[in-house]
Amino acid sequence: MLDKSRQYSATFLRMSSHKPSPGNRNSSQQKHPVHEGHLRVGPLIEIPQILRERGIDPVEVIHSAGLEMALLDDPENMISFVAMGRLMKRCAARTQCPHFGLLIGQRAGLSSLGIVGHLSQQMPKVGSALRSIILHLPIHDRGAAPLLSVEPDVAMLSYLIYQQGVEGSNQIYDGAIAITFNILRALCGPTWYPTEVLFSHRQPSDTKPYRQFFQTPLRFDRERTALVFPAKWLDCAVAGADPIRREQIEQQITTLENLDSRDLVSRLRSVLRTLLITHRGSLEQVAQLFSMHRRTLNRRLESQDYTFQRLVNEVRYEIARQLLEDSQMSMSQIAVTLDYSDASAFTRAFRRWSGTTPAAWRARSSD
Repeated sequence: MLDKSRQYSATFLRMSSHKPSPGNRNSSQQKHPVHEGHLRVGPLIEIPQILRERGIDPVEVIHSAGLEMALLDDPENMISFVAMGRLMKRCAARTQCPHFGLLIGQRAGLSSLGIVGHLSQQMPKVGSALRSIILHLPIHDRGAAPLLSVEPDVAMLSYLIYQQGVEGSNQIYDGAIAITFNILRALCGPTWYPTEVLFSHRQPSDTKPYRQFFQTPLRFDRERTALVFPAKWLDCAVAGADPIRREQIEQQITTLENLDSRDLVSRLRSVLRTLLITHRGSLEQVAQLFSMHRRTLNRRLESQDYTFQRLVNEVRYEIARQLLEDSQMSMSQIAVTLDYSDASAFTRAFRRWSGTTPAAWRARSSD
């Protein structure tokens, strides 16, 4: 396991209730941060073209997901995580392509992140570029969080969905890790490759598309979806970085962040989805992350009729359901991932949450 002493998660910013303004496909400046459970459609705008290439009418598929074609005309439009998952699942089924999410991710990269991607290209080193993406991603994506874990020789960059009720999560994870791969290639150069790629879902029947794209060992049924690579790449200079342009973009991002406002429970839920996976979800650690005393954090949660333990249990339940449905991890492996002492302790907790055992829940969800 990687040393958990250095973690950077995209969970520090506040949310916005502003709605997207109309624009065009070439819009270059984000006018509003996204609100909770949503993201910019930038990474998805190639969906109609991919469908056409496979002989499928994109209007038909997009309408079947309850969406309009115009949504994908402007990368600055917003889509809910739930709607995105539904759309990607429909695309995979309609094209009979179980790796449809991978196809989307292959065609996206830094530019699909909008202003967040533009800022990363102006950072001096790859490590600072990745941390700027992690810090500012909530103005682009409010349904998942990236995490960079570093030990002396190995780095791991992962992506964790925390939004509830999202179908098609396998497609989202495949797309996200392909985008992450393209981002690192853009920042590091064409000689960069990961040492392995991890997937939190079970192994597909055909891994050839994955092997052709990543060209590195693949590991399925893991606790997270991530790229593992030598940590030395974090110290590489980013080609073409411009400190003046960086300052200009940072000012734009500050303006967007100042438009944000979200409650403490929403912010904590975002944090915990990432921190629980990395076994850093204690009250003390979370309070430190938010720069407040643990008693202050408890008081603020009580004012919203919450306790820290209730929130931890809710997030654990979300992660448990995702791992039971999307992976073939054993009960013991899931227990370790969620920081339980053993499978029995996890089973007792899951029964309290759901009224059934994790084994029964997995069997029902696979029907």
